[in-house]
Amino acid sequence: MAEPITVSITRTVSPDRAKEVAAWARAGQDLLSASPGYLGSGWIRPDPESPEWHMLYRFADAESLSIWEKSPEREWWVASALGMVAHSPEERRTGIEGWFDEPATVEVIARKPFAPPRWKQMVSIFIVFYPLSLLTNWAISGFTHDWVLPLRVLLLVVIVSPIMTYFALPLVTRALRPWLQRGKP
Repeated sequence: MAEPITVSITRTVSPDRAKEVAAWARAGQDLLSASPGYLGSGWIRPDPESPEWHMLYRFADAESLSIWEKSPEREWWVASALGMVAHSPEERRTGIEGWFDEPATVEVIARKPFAPPRWKQMVSIFIVFYPLSLLTNWAISGFTHDWVLPLRVLLLVVIVSPIMTYFALPLVTRALRPWLQRGKP
């Protein structure tokens, strides 16, 4: 099953070019939004005077992202920023990381990535964590009952963390997506 993929990019922008770059960013989002598999994007800055602009964009799968990356529209858009912005390496992520986190103080340049309310995030994590912890505790109790508590907990965390990160949380958040995004602006 194809996983959504998120790309994170940092651009360095001269403060005196901020208005031009904001227009360039909006044009890029318009181009992105017409691309098949596009799920959303946004630009943020740590503060209004910061030369760093961070962009996140998300596609339904690696194939859709590849189509965008090889498109003439993207090539034109990136080339149109030469001299205005300095490009940096991209970071790619799958699953939910990066989408629950919301920067504390940011200036939103365009559409802000939507983060569900913290209580919905908590419920999503609880739905995965409680039964997985219960099942794992039961499964390892036969040979760890006489271990000291810190070692039992360490083994539990070593087993549960990768299962939650790579399988269970992406599965649950995908299943709960309509509920998590209800009330999205």
